[in-house]
Amino acid sequence: MVDSPLEPAGGAGLPEAAHAARRGGRNLPAAIAVGVLLLGAVAASLWFRPEPFVVLAAVAVGAALWELRQAFARRDINIPLLPLLVGGAGMIVSAYAAGSEGLLIAFVLTVGGVVVWRVLDGSGPQALRDVAAAVFAATYLPFLAGFVMMLLTQPDGELRVALFILLAVANDTGGYIAGVTMGRHPLAPTVSPKKTWEGLAGSVALTTAVGVAGAVLVLDSTVTLGVVLGVLTAVTATVGDLAESLIKRDLELKDMGSLLPGHGGVLDRLDSMVVTAPFVYLVLTMATSSA
Repeated sequence: MVDSPLEPAGGAGLPEAAHAARRGGRNLPAAIAVGVLLLGAVAASLWFRPEPFVVLAAVAVGAALWELRQAFARRDINIPLLPLLVGGAGMIVSAYAAGSEGLLIAFVLTVGGVVVWRVLDGSGPQALRDVAAAVFAATYLPFLAGFVMMLLTQPDGELRVALFILLAVANDTGGYIAGVTMGRHPLAPTVSPKKTWEGLAGSVALTTAVGVAGAVLVLDSTVTLGVVLGVLTAVTATVGDLAESLIKRDLELKDMGSLLPGHGGVLDRLDSMVVTAPFVYLVLTMATSSA
C-alpha cells in the first residue's frame, strides 16, 4: 500500500496531475501497465489448470529471494541463495501437492540445507548471522507463500486464489487513492512516512467491498465472511507493508529492487500478500468446514 504524506516542501505550483504523481511517489502509468500485465499473467495461469500458477508462484518467490539476498548483502549478510531457491521451490510444490505436512517437511529440509551449505562454505563469526537471515528469508517468503498453494487445493481453489489476489490489489489501490487525495495524518511516521490513516481507511473500504462481492457472488457465501476477509486483509497487508518498510529503512533502501517498473521489486509486491495469505487461508478453511 502506497499512501501520501503531508504536503512536501516545494510542491506549490505543480500541475495537479504532476502534483498527484509526486505525492504518490511512483510512476503511475508504468505502475498501471505493469499491474495489468501481472494480473493478466495470474489470470491466464489460473484459467485452465492450477499447475501454471504454481510455477508462476515459484518464480515470483525465487525472484523475491534474490532481491532479499542483494539487499542483505548491503549489510555484509550473505545468505546462501542456491539452497534457498531449491528449498523455496520445494516448499511451493510440496504445499500444493501434500498440504501443510509437505510444506512443513520442505521447510525443515530447506533450513537444514541452508545450515549445511553455510558450514561447508566456511565458519566464522558471521556464519550464525547468515544462517539466521537465511532462515528468516525461507520463512518470510516461500513458507508463507505456501498457504496460497494450500488455498489453491481447496474446493474452487482457483476462485479463492483469485479473490485473495483481488483483495491484495484492492488494499493497494484503495490505500493509494485515499492516501494521495486525502492523506494528512501519518500512520507510522518513523517507519513509513507515506502511509496515512486516511490511506488505511481507503484500504479497508475497498477491500471490504471486494470481499463482500467475492464472498457473495464468487464463493456463494455470506456478507459477514466478505467483511471479515476485507478488514482482515487491510490490517494484515498493512502490517506486512510496515514490516518490509522496517527492513528497507534498516538497509537504507527505497525499494527492494527494480524488476517491476512503477512498483519497485517483486518483494515490494509480495510483502503484504505473504503476510495476509495464512489468515485468508485460515478464514476460508474455517468457513468451508462450518458450511
